[in-house]
Amino acid sequence: MTTNENTTDSTGRTTKEYVHEHAPRLAWAKHAPEVYKAMIRLDAEARKGVDPVTLELVKIRASQLNHCAFCLDMHSKDALAAGESVERIIQLGAWEESQHFYTPREIAAIELTEAITVLTDGFVPDETYEKAAKLYDEKELTQLIAAITVINAWNRFGVSTRMVPGHYTAGDFK
Repeated sequence: MTTNENTTDSTGRTTKEYVHEHAPRLAWAKHAPEVYKAMIRLDAEARKGVDPVTLELVKIRASQLNHCAFCLDMHSKDALAAGESVERIIQLGAWEESQHFYTPREIAAIELTEAITVLTDGFVPDETYEKAAKLYDEKELTQLIAAITVINAWNRFGVSTRMVPGHYTAGDFK
């Protein structure tokens, strides 16, 4: 990847403008606007009652697992703009070895995110679910599961259409 030149974003920060490795395959939101609108509504409903910090950690972790560069770009920028530390975002890829950076509720949410995202055994392990169920009431847990499911759906759109990262400005989506 090569850079063109420095640019200034809407917050006044200097950033690099990058040349893309690939072009997006298609503009899915343009061709299926009602699906896109439904996803926006689902996303808004799913996030209700979920701690905003935990929500961004979940979105980043699912996007890491799904290799969705566009969503990683978006949610890392949103998390940073909301005051999340660079250190916690960087450590998220190795959270099992750096649990001291996260609260017990965040760890349970991250672990549940991995179980729902990967589904290697075809189900979410009882131990993972029970850990989260002890730290979240039923309403919170339901909303958390919904939020994890929604970011996985966004990731599938992003990776299948090869959405290109690098042009998102924090807060553009909300």
